[in-house]
Amino acid sequence: MSEDKVKGPASYFPSIEKKYGHPISEWQGIVRSAYPAKHMELVEILKRDHEMGHGHANAIVAYTLAEDGLK
Repeated sequence: MSEDKVKGPASYFPSIEKKYGHPISEWQGIVRSAYPAKHMELVEILKRDHEMGHGHANAIVAYTLAEDGLK
């Protein structure tokens, strides 16, 4: 079993990029532009404004908040 297997929210990133046609950095920019909104508010922005599924939106928000030290 490979030690390099991506786990957690980042494991969704390849399918998010393929399905929605934008790099994760672009989605993170959208999330960051809505700070200081709360986690679920950020998820709702991606779902409502960009028609993203809940799981994908949640993965991007969770990863971005963690990366920015806000979670």
